[in-house]
Amino acid sequence: MIHIIEKNIHPLNIARSILLEPFDLDEKILLKILGNMFKNKVDYADFYFQFTKNENWILEEGIVKTGNFSINQGVGVRAISGDKTAFFYSDDISKNTLINAVKSTRSIANQSNGKIKIIKNIKKIKINSLYSFTDTISSINIREKIKLLERVEKIARLKDPRVIKVIANLSGEYDVILITRNDGLIVADIRPLVQLFVTIIVEKNGRREIGNSGCGGRYNYNYFTDMILEKCVSNSVNSALINLEAKPAPAGIMKVVLGPGWPGILLHEAIGHGLEGDFNRKGSSAFSNCIGKRIASKEITIVDNGTLANRRGSINIDDEGNPTQCTTLIENGILKGYMQDIMNARLMNMSITGNARRESFAHIPIPRMTNTYMLNGKFHPEEIISSVKNGLYATNFSGGQVDITNGKFVFSASKAYIIKNGKITYPVKGATLIGHGPNILKKVSMIGNDMKLDPGVGVCGKDGQMVPVGVGQPTLKIDSITVGGTN
Repeated sequence: MIHIIEKNIHPLNIARSILLEPFDLDEKILLKILGNMFKNKVDYADFYFQFTKNENWILEEGIVKTGNFSINQGVGVRAISGDKTAFFYSDDISKNTLINAVKSTRSIANQSNGKIKIIKNIKKIKINSLYSFTDTISSINIREKIKLLERVEKIARLKDPRVIKVIANLSGEYDVILITRNDGLIVADIRPLVQLFVTIIVEKNGRREIGNSGCGGRYNYNYFTDMILEKCVSNSVNSALINLEAKPAPAGIMKVVLGPGWPGILLHEAIGHGLEGDFNRKGSSAFSNCIGKRIASKEITIVDNGTLANRRGSINIDDEGNPTQCTTLIENGILKGYMQDIMNARLMNMSITGNARRESFAHIPIPRMTNTYMLNGKFHPEEIISSVKNGLYATNFSGGQVDITNGKFVFSASKAYIIKNGKITYPVKGATLIGHGPNILKKVSMIGNDMKLDPGVGVCGKDGQMVPVGVGQPTLKIDSITVGGTN
């Protein structure tokens, strides 16, 4: 039986017109070819069709120096048998390609006992509608895109005479996918994505410093109003000017307050990856076999939520065709579950959470985060700051590393201040936070009531695949963490 999602018929029609009809394909043909996979003992199989338009514009020294545009399309064919995956992909979409792909991928069944059964046919599925299905790239013309970048330059120059260089990077993506599964599900999604990233260089008395800021989400280019541009540029200029006055960061074990929003990247890396299903099925995560156990302070609740409208990490369906959802990972300090795709959920006897993601048709889906954030606590941010006699206040991070197997991490703060006697004082440079994810969760003593999501700039890497994500958190206090400094 063919189950077509009628509620979101518009994206399905568009996907058909782009990915099937030009190649003389339709749903019946797809399911007939896919059915051949099951002549052998294969547990699950799917087709993943994709058409993507990307563009990138860069302004530097007052002129647009670079403009790139690309179109990619293709199909990925996958078969799962037990814990083994066979995968084939091609940029040639045709009946013959699919037939040959099925012949290649079903060979994996030769090593399977065929005892594990895949989920039963899905007769009805609720699809979210979280963003517009309009063509991002065509939402404004080339001249308007250039003018947008020129406005960024003008706003930045007017902010402060110490601004000596402005680099603005505008990018857009229009992504159309269509998924066909062996259970009869045929579903599509159209995913817009835009981003503006602004880099500012300032100079004073021969000292130069840099500031960065970005914004975006699942919008078209009309999202970048004058108000949005003003905010983004102001954040970049302010960061650069603050760095001009920054002193070397101290080192040692101290109390650290993390600001709201983007500092949630620390939670994403040090904790979030460790809660993805594949790491826990293999027992390689520091959080393996911990469901139902207390792993954090009782004030901590962390969710992964792919259903937030227009957010960068949101998707209507994951890359296996399952609706995204809000999954509670940690509730009041207790580990509640992991983020799952079809294969890992089946092998672990757990529920699918809609977290299967892939970079493109040329990659296999794996469990990934969407928008991962900590929920509000009860404290006002000023209460948290005033509770610290001596410590560090970090409001932005530029990058970091984490070892999933043991939870150890190192993160670099790009914007931080010293707290003395309950007050934020002078800015510092070169501060790094060094710690252990599971231990840090237990050292969070105060959580603010000001939860904020990042401005739409997150990109996550795993197994060589990059996908857009979101992070967030309220202001929070860590009672003890090692700070590596420059002094």
